[in-house]
Amino acid sequence: MSMSKKALITQSNYIPWKGYFDAINMADEFVIYDEVQYTKRDWRNRNIIKTPQGSQWLSIPVQVKGNFFQKIKDTKISEKDWGKKHWNTLKQNYARALHFKNFSPIFEEFYLNNQLQYLSEINYELILIICKILGIKIKISYSDSYPILREGQTERLVDICQQLNANVYYTGPAAKNYMNEQLFRDANIQVCYLDYNGYPEYRQLYGNFTHQVSILDLIFNEGSNATKFMKSF
Repeated sequence: MSMSKKALITQSNYIPWKGYFDAINMADEFVIYDEVQYTKRDWRNRNIIKTPQGSQWLSIPVQVKGNFFQKIKDTKISEKDWGKKHWNTLKQNYARALHFKNFSPIFEEFYLNNQLQYLSEINYELILIICKILGIKIKISYSDSYPILREGQTERLVDICQQLNANVYYTGPAAKNYMNEQLFRDANIQVCYLDYNGYPEYRQLYGNFTHQVSILDLIFNEGSNATKFMKSF
């Protein structure tokens, strides 16, 4: 039987939740799909952390021109000192977490010193840092490094898979609503929908447990045990 090669092709998110990293860990290659339209009030530039007042959004301020079709990769940061603000918020809310001290130097260095101007680059760098902490070794590339062979959303995904020689494509459950699975079948590529149910709870600060938070919540609370509360390890 021929070996399978598994691809994940998805938009970059800001400090994503654990399910995002499970998806990365299950794939052989991860393609950041930031050539698509930037969507407001989404996960591209924000994520959720826990605070004594409950869940709170941590959002990177970005320039969204009147241009409705601005791509994620062209989206620029609109405030120079956003990193300092985010780091102060994280420090304030996670200083009491058991493993915060172990990991704070890595994130403090990034938040206080990075000079990146594009959202996509910031997301990419943070995803790399978190993959290293979790022990995920994977090739990561940007979708715009693969030639566009055909028009169409699903066609583009199939074409990238073929350029990667991938015969398994991982995607979130929401993709069922917009994706044409027949195009994958025609190309002999198996579509695997990720299942985000059944995650175990871990030690978490501030009241009732919630799964819908940034992976930083898990890392600061559980440290090197973080992967024990994920599904792909």
